Amino acid sequence: MVNKVILIGNVGADPEVRYLDGGVAMARFSLATTEVYNRNGEQVRQTEWHNIVLWRNLAQIAEKYVKKGMTLYIEGRLRTRSWDDQNGVKRYTTEIYGDNMQMLSRKQDGPERQQEVSAPTPASVINTPDDSDDLPF
Repeated sequence: MVNKVILIGNVGADPEVRYLDGGVAMARFSLATTEVYNRNGEQVRQTEWHNIVLWRNLAQIAEKYVKKGMTLYIEGRLRTRSWDDQNGVKRYTTEIYGDNMQMLSRKQDGPERQQEVSAPTPASVINTPDDSDDLPF
């Protein structure tokens, strides 16, 4: 099974960053993607807003460098969560949990520049030794 999302869009607002127990960083922001197509000879633009969630190192990078209006490339996976609001009504939201982020320059930023950042793999976070000689298969 595959759960993979790839988006290129513009940041709708500066990221909101929180630090949870243990100092784990979490960043949230909206990303707008726009589809342009022709209908009956007229150009139609349809914008979709996506809720982006970044964790740990990616969240800290977003806190420092991501600003409203920037163009980003985001790779991640869809996550849907639910909660009961103050009136007891069940609410749902779908978010993109980002695993990879690339900051794409805007024309007013000057020369073309890109910076790619990936979330570390669990093995690199734990710093386990390389036991590739002892593969279980």
